[in-house]
Amino acid sequence: MLFLLSKIDHLPNIINISDDVPLELHASYSTDQVLSALGVHTTNKKAPFREGVKYVEELNLDVFFITLNKSDKLFKESTMYEDYAINEELFHWQSQSRTTVNSATGRRYINMKENKSKVLLLVREEKSDSYGATETFKCLGLASYVSHEGSAPISIIYKLDNKMPMNILRSSNQVVNI
Repeated sequence: MLFLLSKIDHLPNIINISDDVPLELHASYSTDQVLSALGVHTTNKKAPFREGVKYVEELNLDVFFITLNKSDKLFKESTMYEDYAINEELFHWQSQSRTTVNSATGRRYINMKENKSKVLLLVREEKSDSYGATETFKCLGLASYVSHEGSAPISIIYKLDNKMPMNILRSSNQVVNI
C-alpha cells in the first residue's frame, strides 16, 4: 500500500498527561474510552459519570467533555454553557453554574500554574449524530489558564498547548464564521 506523505493532514501525537495515558491529540473518543484511558474506569469497575466535567485526582487533571451545540430539548437552561473556540489556540469555557471563584474547584481552575494542575479539553458538535448515535469527542489536548470573569458560572479562557486543526476550529467557533 502506498501513502503519499504530502496528502497526510494529521499524524497521531500522544498527549503528555502521564506515561501510561494513551490519549492522542485530535483523535475521537467516547466518554468511556477517555475515562478508561485515564484509569477512572477499570476492568473491574465502571465509575458513575453523568456530568461534563471529571476531576482525576491521581493525575491532578480536570477533563472537560464539551458539547458545542446545546438544544433546549436535551439540556436544561442551567447547563446551556457558553463553550466555543475563539481561534485555533484559545477556547472559552464556562464552568458549571454552581461553581464560584472561591470554591475549591473554581480555585483549581484559576490557579492551575500554582497547583500544577492540568486541563484536558474534548469537544463534540452535538450530543447525537443524524442517526441518533452518541457522538464521540475530539481531543483538543491540554490547555493552560489565561483569564476568567464572573462566578457561578465562571467564564474561563484557556490556551491550547497545540493548535486546533481547521476542521475542528470551524465546528467549535461560534464567534466568527470561518
